[in-house]
Amino acid sequence: MEYSSDIPVSVIERSTGALKLADLWEYRELLYFLVWRDIKVRYKQTLIGAGWAVLQPLLTMIVFTVVFGKLGGFPSDGLPYPLFSYAALLPWNYCSRSLTNSVGSVVANAHLITKIYFPRLLLPIAACLSGLVDVAISFVFLFALMIWYGVWPSWYGLLALPVLIIFTIFTVLAVSLWLAVINVRYRDVGQAIPFLTQIWLFVSPVAYPSSIVPEKWRLLYNLNPMTGVIEGFRWALLQTGMPRTDLMVVSVLLVLASLWGGLVFFRRLERTFADVV
Repeated sequence: MEYSSDIPVSVIERSTGALKLADLWEYRELLYFLVWRDIKVRYKQTLIGAGWAVLQPLLTMIVFTVVFGKLGGFPSDGLPYPLFSYAALLPWNYCSRSLTNSVGSVVANAHLITKIYFPRLLLPIAACLSGLVDVAISFVFLFALMIWYGVWPSWYGLLALPVLIIFTIFTVLAVSLWLAVINVRYRDVGQAIPFLTQIWLFVSPVAYPSSIVPEKWRLLYNLNPMTGVIEGFRWALLQTGMPRTDLMVVSVLLVLASLWGGLVFFRRLERTFADVV
């Protein structure tokens, strides 16, 4: 039996493990729909809806103000403690929520992975990007607090804010890409994430300034990338002391190295997801 040479033929080749980041641009419409789906699912059949983006950090701020600000007497860099803590909770809540969603994104979308091909990297990236909606809503209340207390950001701080947001996204991706792959084989990771984020909260300068950390522990403390993120947000929005350049460089290099390693690790093992998930 003869086949016409005019019949189009699709050839499926085995992945070579290259990053192929250009695929993300080709599937950008799918990324948009994944982000939009995550946003709709998050607030579907809720009474408050997007108000949870403000209510959760607001209640946490009240608890921190009473426990750490009033009872504990923690310093707040000369700022009103509610404003000091809320400015840190804004990037922290984004980090913890996006990390949980990104780590479980591959397993949660098993029905898609086993049926069609698309770059699996879209799943954790979409989980990270969908959380930016909550950040934008939380910013509205933060600016209201700033007006109430008469604290104004500097123009150079506002210019640095988009860079800090991108750095926060990279930080979440750098961690979640590694854990998302491991979570496919060992679901214990998903169970451990709430515990790990709770520990991460208290080793990050959310309820206290990093200035109270002894100098001999400062370099080790700044290996935590959220230290640079939180201190950067406070500096950009509340005009606190500028984070030390050398320690920020350490945080940035650590995040970029972890992100690159996570991308390589994810792309090399993503071909096995459909068999394992």
